[in-house]
Amino acid sequence: MTKFSELNLNPKVLKAIEEAGYDTPTPIQAGAIPPALEGRDVLGIAQTGTGKTASFTLPMITLLARGRARARMPRSLVLCPTRELAAQVAENFDTYAKHVKLTKALLIGGVSFKEQDLLIDKGVDVLIATPGRLLDHFERGKLLLTGVQVMVVDEADRMLDMGFIPDIERIFSLTPFTRQTLFFSATMAPEIERLTNTFLSAPARIEVARQATASETIEQGVVMFKASRRDREGTEKRKLLRKLIEDEGEACSNAIIFCNRKTDVDIVAKSLKKYGFDAAPIHGDLDQSHRTRTLDGFRDGDLRFLVASDVAARGLDVPAVSHVFNFDVPSHAEDYVHRIGRTGRAGRAGKAMMICGPKDEKNFDAIEKLIQKEIPRIENPLQEAEPEKEEARSSEQKDTKPRRSRGGRGRAKQADPQPTETVDVQVQAAPEDTKSEKPAQSEKSRGPRNRRGDRSGRDNNVVGMGDHLPSFIAKSFDERRAG
Repeated sequence: MTKFSELNLNPKVLKAIEEAGYDTPTPIQAGAIPPALEGRDVLGIAQTGTGKTASFTLPMITLLARGRARARMPRSLVLCPTRELAAQVAENFDTYAKHVKLTKALLIGGVSFKEQDLLIDKGVDVLIATPGRLLDHFERGKLLLTGVQVMVVDEADRMLDMGFIPDIERIFSLTPFTRQTLFFSATMAPEIERLTNTFLSAPARIEVARQATASETIEQGVVMFKASRRDREGTEKRKLLRKLIEDEGEACSNAIIFCNRKTDVDIVAKSLKKYGFDAAPIHGDLDQSHRTRTLDGFRDGDLRFLVASDVAARGLDVPAVSHVFNFDVPSHAEDYVHRIGRTGRAGRAGKAMMICGPKDEKNFDAIEKLIQKEIPRIENPLQEAEPEKEEARSSEQKDTKPRRSRGGRGRAKQADPQPTETVDVQVQAAPEDTKSEKPAQSEKSRGPRNRRGDRSGRDNNVVGMGDHLPSFIAKSFDERRAG
């Protein structure tokens, strides 16, 4: 098995690697570092979590160990799609270059231009940037790219998804033709293929795994979810998420929960906090200082649940993430691979669970087609209790449902009383009326008293009015009869 000591790296770099606790390179590192040290262009294709960052940072530090940077002219350039990934690359340089005198600058949004301009003016060996902020500095006349010797494009497929390909093409045109290019991606879409054919010269292609595959150490599962009513979909879906987390128990030491929309990120995080879960949101609309504090808290173990948009799907390197929950099925199948790649890193075991609704089935089918694997179905843990609850609810409603009387709409009979003791009552029969063969009318059947206090002998009940006849209606009847 190959060791780092066999890869012709700078001795000071090897010392930093040893101090970091690493001895054996990953397959992508073992394949990419030797041709990079030879000065060749490299096209690296590997699944997320395989150590692609060290695949270019280690040879870059070795190549840049000699030489000195000039003001506003960086010697190397690393392009990253997100602020988080750029910050992670900067941390890797700090780790592996601590025994080598190299300077670096991090150009990302959310940080003042003035501080970044000061670093560029002094001259930096390594410039790590997002495309938008890099072009902002260039257009302000604060940066020149004619001195770039090594250029790295990290997570190229994510650059494509975020619409950065035109910016990447422009940045390539601003760098020298003689530069060395290291190009890394987890997937190779046709647009990415065209980009590599245009700007890479006879690259060494390093592909250590089938494109867009998930690590074998990740246990995957999906819950096919259908809401009882459309207006309750969000509420029931969040309830299902909480149930999935609770069922995992202590095995879920920490987790990243992915949502498709920024608004859902905030709603899910707020809902989890309401029910006692230690959760916080992170997405592109939050300022950089807030995002940094949240990520640091998650890395340090102070925060258990991180609710994120796809801005955090790339670049999060937290070695001990036990679970990933996809609250939404990602719109792009490739994003699923990067999301679940946040767990099961560096050979560890991980678990990824997803909630799929009827409207997500098309995207879900695309994911299974991409990874060439059927994701195991998980029974909805809430459905087991639902039939019993529904039966009890319907029985309760049946017992307590009010009954309408025939005499009126608004009056309801009381529920049937509980059975009581039977009591025999003797009733004395009324004497027969010898003058009339008609039976005597009861008090009720003779009708209500009229306004003069006498009885008319007729039934004044009106259909729909019940037994209570308003006086103004009785008056109209009496006037009509009198006329």
